[in-house]
Amino acid sequence: MAHYAFLNEDNLNEDNIVTEVIVGRDEDDLIEGVTSWEDYYSDVRGQRCLRTSYNTIGGVHSVGGEAFRFNYAGIGFIYDEERDAFIPPKPFESWVLDENTCLWVAPVSYPTDGEAYVWDEDAVEWVVISE
Repeated sequence: MAHYAFLNEDNLNEDNIVTEVIVGRDEDDLIEGVTSWEDYYSDVRGQRCLRTSYNTIGGVHSVGGEAFRFNYAGIGFIYDEERDAFIPPKPFESWVLDENTCLWVAPVSYPTDGEAYVWDEDAVEWVVISE
């Protein structure tokens, strides 16, 4: 079983945004007349379709396979052509893209003292969650 992401390519300069992710045929489970499931699903829907890996996050495959397109696509993710990567929406303005994982990271590392924290964008810092 493979997963495929459909992209919106004509939404007022917001190209390559994932609008839907489906379960489809394995890429090597071809039938007569089909040479690529990405192409097939694209033609059927009239919308660009790219395969995504359910087991890939941050450029690492969770069960030891080959990482594919850095991250499993989700609705609202952006497909970056140059990186061949699905990138999640930016959670805060101050966060930066880690080029090695194609994930957003805070400008301040998450504390490792065992406490639970939330990000405070106004203060640009992690704030402990108080009970």
